Amino acid sequence: MTVTEETAPASNYDRIGGASSVKAAVELFYDKVLADPELAGYFATVDMAGQRRHLALMLTVVLGGPNEYTGRGLAEAHQPLGIPVAHYAKVGEYLIATLAELGVPADVQDDVRAVLAQVQDQVVATGERPGV
Repeated sequence: MTVTEETAPASNYDRIGGASSVKAAVELFYDKVLADPELAGYFATVDMAGQRRHLALMLTVVLGGPNEYTGRGLAEAHQPLGIPVAHYAKVGEYLIATLAELGVPADVQDDVRAVLAQVQDQVVATGERPGV
């Protein structure tokens, strides 16, 4: 028996409501991050409309939606920023809190946590460079 689209399990992306839900999560997430004085400095010179688009595309991929991301890799984009583990952890906490606030199921939140753990070394600074 082959799995048809009707019997295939829905992706996390579909389960949470697709593009509109991802966009809502990205908006709320950046509201939280930009309100945090320890994190806001990372975005002082960033085109936030573009940044929000990039995160929405990346989060879509993480959740099993269509892969339309064509931006830089995580390490290339983040290593020059000198991000310490504590700031990475805060950003992750804001993302999970955002998902919880929007009613995303716990198992989907766990999947996102797992991805955050997997990519931490690509984002967190190597060496002894100070954070922002």
